[in-house]
Amino acid sequence: MLTLLLLEFRKMLGSRSAKLALIVTFLLPLVWAFAPRLNALIPVGLVSGWQLPAVSIGVTLPYLLPLFIAVTVAEMIGAETAQGTLAPLLLRPVDRVRVIASKLIAALAFPFLLLFTTVTGSLLAGIALGFGTFTGGTGLGPGLFVGVGELGGAAAFAQVLRGAVLAAVVLMPVAALSLLFGVLFLNTAAAALATFAALIVMRLMVVLPDALQRVLPTSHFALYVQQGDIFQPLILLLIYTAGFGLMSVLAFDRRDV
Repeated sequence: MLTLLLLEFRKMLGSRSAKLALIVTFLLPLVWAFAPRLNALIPVGLVSGWQLPAVSIGVTLPYLLPLFIAVTVAEMIGAETAQGTLAPLLLRPVDRVRVIASKLIAALAFPFLLLFTTVTGSLLAGIALGFGTFTGGTGLGPGLFVGVGELGGAAAFAQVLRGAVLAAVVLMPVAALSLLFGVLFLNTAAAALATFAALIVMRLMVVLPDALQRVLPTSHFALYVQQGDIFQPLILLLIYTAGFGLMSVLAFDRRDV
């Protein structure tokens, strides 16, 4: 299993879509250092480098990160099918469930890699602002950018870490859904488009009653900045991830490739 998992990570990170996603998420935050109107978007103005991760996550999480995830994860199945390498792999004495499980684990890890490069690029862009104690908030903790008073570097780092991990968790259902569509369609473009279309349709469900909206994963895309009790939305997102992942495993086990 470990060998399969390492193989899937190597194939995923070697794909052009994954490389492009990691490069863009790392370099895009550096643009903030040259964006003179950025302060106009922040209620209190940028006063610390710890605030830039919240800006980067807020800009990329709604559409850019899901798009990167949808394409990269869909390619894990579609590219191998197109190249004819998936069928020979399954002819070997390798359990199908282990093959798809290793792909699922790699897919679910990809959002964390994207958030890591996003935060790393943001912190590099924030060097000029410094990382000392400041009055305000990181945008990822109580009071968002306004904060609740002075904030030290250690506390700011904890808020950034919490926000980045929650943002990655928010995107895990997207990765699992993309893998499911990849198994169903065996085509990168079709699976990526289906994933993104599903997300857009769910976002358009604002006409539904609040009780129904709350069960949609897209209704919790702002979980990374939510304070207080986050247990219920977190469990819901994990249920979606587990559900899509299990359906991927079952579909792949029965799929003729």
